[in-house]
Amino acid sequence: MNLSKKLVAVLSCSILAAACGGGGASDKKDTASSSTSSSAIASDKALELIGANDCTTCHRLTKESSGANTGPAYSEVAEKYSPAADSTVDRLVKKILTGGSGVWGTIPMTPHPGLKPEDAKTMVQYILSLKK
Repeated sequence: MNLSKKLVAVLSCSILAAACGGGGASDKKDTASSSTSSSAIASDKALELIGANDCTTCHRLTKESSGANTGPAYSEVAEKYSPAADSTVDRLVKKILTGGSGVWGTIPMTPHPGLKPEDAKTMVQYILSLKK
């Protein structure tokens, strides 16, 4: 299954889960559940942004994913740039916005100047969260 199909499946499941949530007997909020929901929302937003931009043209979720990868798989990026320090996130956001080359080979990454820095940050944080 290619990344685009995975993105659609994840987004569909997330929307369905959100639509079915709530309505429980207790009004108490569980902090662990709340933080899980926040990270799920951030993941959903990141996957939406990745799918809406040209990211999947060159990148896949894992190295084993089908299709020709021009750029590194997101799982490889997570392994290389972990731990996800603020300076690492900022550096990768800048690379998404301005482009770059030389780190993963000779093929340059195209710049994405129209992408909002906060959206690029959401994408970077999600990608770095994929470290095993």
